[in-house]
Amino acid sequence: MNGRILSGKVAIVTGAALGMGAATARLFAEAGARVVVADLNETEGLAVVAAIEQAGGEAMFQRTNVALGGEVERMVAATVARFGRLDVAVNNAAVTPDTRPLAEMDESEFDRVIAVDLKGVALCLKHALAQMIRQGQGGSIINIASVSAFRPQPNNGAYVAAKHGVIGLTKVAALENGGHGIRVNAVAPGAIDTPMLRNALTGLCPTEDERTAFQSALSLLGRFGDAREVAQASLWLASDLASYVTGTTINVDAGYANR
Repeated sequence: MNGRILSGKVAIVTGAALGMGAATARLFAEAGARVVVADLNETEGLAVVAAIEQAGGEAMFQRTNVALGGEVERMVAATVARFGRLDVAVNNAAVTPDTRPLAEMDESEFDRVIAVDLKGVALCLKHALAQMIRQGQGGSIINIASVSAFRPQPNNGAYVAAKHGVIGLTKVAALENGGHGIRVNAVAPGAIDTPMLRNALTGLCPTEDERTAFQSALSLLGRFGDAREVAQASLWLASDLASYVTGTTINVDAGYANR
């Protein structure tokens, strides 16, 4: 369907063991990329690698905590050692959002979310950009933000702040690196059917009627999105089909930001 539009490219996808990250890693491999599946979840991460290899693709797993600069640096170094270069990076790794109003904020919870969802993106940008600049052949970086950056939810102060920050980092990185031929964009998913969302719904929507109402409230299409639908946006941005696109954010949210 997508042809081999990433043929010859090497891509890192963080948070690639489950959900949107796993869907992105598989789709990129289908499109011809050699993929680094980066995550802390080794069991599921290796399963994604195995699925890619069984389908005829090429991939490797790299255990990485994106909140630690040394581990991110090693992730990029391992990618280059295995595949010789880095062309695409999808900074997708994230943790479960905070759940308290700001007046009751838990400092450790706030730090946990910011460390992965914002600092982690900054660290991945730092080391991916440095490698792409050394190569001197451009590249594409996609940061996964959230529709919550445009339509905040209560009790998610840290998460909303982090995703606002991701969009800001995207714009700064695009401004700084256009001269190197490196494009930096963001994707802002809405309500996507992932393990993280399903876990959250257990408490929010215990009945089927409540779940249906919740879906309608978050989507003009009346359903949750599929992880592969987000991956398709990242694939386009990663490819030469988006060769004149940088510094922008694409909402994959079934129109929720327009409600």
